[in-house]
Amino acid sequence: MKNKSKIVFVSTIPPTQCGIATYTNDLIKAISNTFDTVECVVCEIVNSTINSNNSSFKLNSKSKEDYIRIAEEINKDNEIKLVHIQHEFGLFGGSYGNYLLYFLTTLKKPIAFTFHSIFPNPENDLKAFVKLLASYANIIFVMTKQSQRILQNVYKINKNIISYVPHGTHIVSYEETIEVKKKFNFENRMLLSTFGLLGSGKSIETALMALPEIIEHTPNVLYLIIGKTHPNTIIDGIDEYRNYLQKIVKEKKLNDHVLFIDHYLEIQELLEYLKATDIYLFTSKDPNQAVSGTFAYAMSCACPIVATSIPHTEEVLTPDAGVLVEIEDSKQFTVAIKQLLSNTKMRESMAISAFQKTRESSWENTAVKHINTYIKSVSQLADTQFKYPAIKLDHIKRLTTSHGIIQFSKISKPDITSGYTLDDNSRALIAMCMHYSLYRTDDDLLYINTYLNFIERCQQKSGSFINYVDEYNQEHIKNSYVNLEDSNARAVWALGTVISLENDLPITIVERATNSILKCSEWIKSILSPRAIGFTIKGLYLYYTVAQNQSTINIIEKLARNLMTHYDLNAIKDWKWFENYMTYANSILPEAMLYTYLVTGKTAYKKVAIESFDFLLSKMFFNGHFKVISNNGWYQKDIEPNQYGEQPIDVSYTIQALDTFYKAFYNTKYKSKMDLAFSWFLGKNQLNQIMYDPIVGGCYDGLEKDHVNLNQGAESTVCYLIARLLMENYKHSQIKIDKKQHQLPKNKPAVYKTKSKIIS
Repeated sequence: MKNKSKIVFVSTIPPTQCGIATYTNDLIKAISNTFDTVECVVCEIVNSTINSNNSSFKLNSKSKEDYIRIAEEINKDNEIKLVHIQHEFGLFGGSYGNYLLYFLTTLKKPIAFTFHSIFPNPENDLKAFVKLLASYANIIFVMTKQSQRILQNVYKINKNIISYVPHGTHIVSYEETIEVKKKFNFENRMLLSTFGLLGSGKSIETALMALPEIIEHTPNVLYLIIGKTHPNTIIDGIDEYRNYLQKIVKEKKLNDHVLFIDHYLEIQELLEYLKATDIYLFTSKDPNQAVSGTFAYAMSCACPIVATSIPHTEEVLTPDAGVLVEIEDSKQFTVAIKQLLSNTKMRESMAISAFQKTRESSWENTAVKHINTYIKSVSQLADTQFKYPAIKLDHIKRLTTSHGIIQFSKISKPDITSGYTLDDNSRALIAMCMHYSLYRTDDDLLYINTYLNFIERCQQKSGSFINYVDEYNQEHIKNSYVNLEDSNARAVWALGTVISLENDLPITIVERATNSILKCSEWIKSILSPRAIGFTIKGLYLYYTVAQNQSTINIIEKLARNLMTHYDLNAIKDWKWFENYMTYANSILPEAMLYTYLVTGKTAYKKVAIESFDFLLSKMFFNGHFKVISNNGWYQKDIEPNQYGEQPIDVSYTIQALDTFYKAFYNTKYKSKMDLAFSWFLGKNQLNQIMYDPIVGGCYDGLEKDHVNLNQGAESTVCYLIARLLMENYKHSQIKIDKKQHQLPKNKPAVYKTKSKIIS
């Protein structure tokens, strides 16, 4: 592991109670959780030299000398590659906070700013000062596109140093409000809410004035006012603004319809309140407020929103996610809230729209975008490495019933009406076997048994399988008209995986898988679909690692000759492939050729395996980037391929093939490409967005041109898990294969084992 590069964040931090402190804390956590080679260091802005936080640096904002001293200390640390200043005029001493110039003129490190306040119509002195700050900056981050335009057009700041990154939001698991309300005993109430540090700028009285007519319309409404009062507004122990709001509640007899939650909430509890909210009310009266974290958090929790028009809400809150009203206009609030309370379908639609819009701005994605922007300006950060997320089985377990794993999911909620497939249960069996092999978790055996039961339930007297089973465990009519070769072949792959782990799994499970795969012995010989052949060869190879019989080699080679025929008919100088097109699961074809070589030792299979795989890799890896073949029209020979439409399943298949080739030949190019391909899930893709759900371990269904498909179906989730477990296997075992192990005697089958575990 290389030494970590340090980034210094100049900001307030908790327990200081302000939005910038919270923002910086969340950003630092996101970067630290997402990247392995970056160390975030805090230079805490304080009002005196006495402070209880354990920050690396403390900057007394009122002391000119402190700005110089801290800058000199930072200059001495060669590991510090960048200083990122969270800028708000009131944070720093002097006119407009101009004490900061002492720091900037002394500092010898690259500098980034995040401008939290941008005035659209500045006085000349303010404009000149902001331009002076910008002259020191390598990067300026803003959180709205309007702010970006203002800096360019009003302040005349070079657009090349301005980077738009939305305010970060917390990823939450999507739930219907009625389910979350039960946690608070609010299931019989229609919940309105507002949260944040209370102060007169919130203008919560606007909502309170609207409430009587709303109660008349919806008698069970309850308005939650969540949050402590801003400490700067409490004078001599008197909370004047809260007293004012409580007076309105009393005068208008709203006591049964307003609940003040006047204490500090941990972030998870706050998010739960927002998830329970039917309509979020954003009541700010500051027309120049560039960005609001409370508004962003409410959207991310799937709240339909009624909001006053400020730059942030005007830019983000489209009609499909909420309603904009004029500042301090109680009547407009009344009309909008009544409209939404009257229309359940509209609220549900707005909730999903708001939820989807804010996935791009999750803190994980915000971290990726910050690091990518840093790298463009600071060459020392160019080799920053991702940190692998925790392995979580929550979503797979949520998708699994007593019958098997459910096919589809609406966001993260299983869609039982989609039923079950052999495809998904086969892949789930593979994933859970891999997990059990790594961790020996007894709970895994229950799921292994469930998925194996499903495969057995789908097997017919002929030995072949049906693929589709409905929510009532009945065979679906689709089995009669859909080609089932590929799904049948994946069942063989799954059964072979179970058998190959005979040293890990209970003997009864291995015996059941063996009985099932033996029933397939007749029909697998006549498979014609190239990818079905590929998956079947993979399953038979895994079976052979235990059975070691000539008959299995014979079947593998018979199937492989079919693939060789495809290759001979289609491969030419500039197209080393089995077909005149590339579709899904392409990597299984060269991988199958490699397995055939490993059991026969015949170099013809090795040549085609390497040649075709290298050709495929050349279509997915280029200039340090990775993207799988687009499912939008696929890749037709001699036709320019489409650029958008990538699916996790193909990323996973590519990683699996790279793993197989690496273990066979110990060529580090395959391992490095494995790492790059897996980074696709972590945010190194064309949208720079993570493709997994860090809360439950699910995986999003697709990467499109301008958005991520947030549904977390079984196929995507299981394929991500298989890829993640492969990467974890390297981390755990640090596999090292003796090169001599690969010097194959002529005509002698090769079966490789590492630490008594079959390599699959």
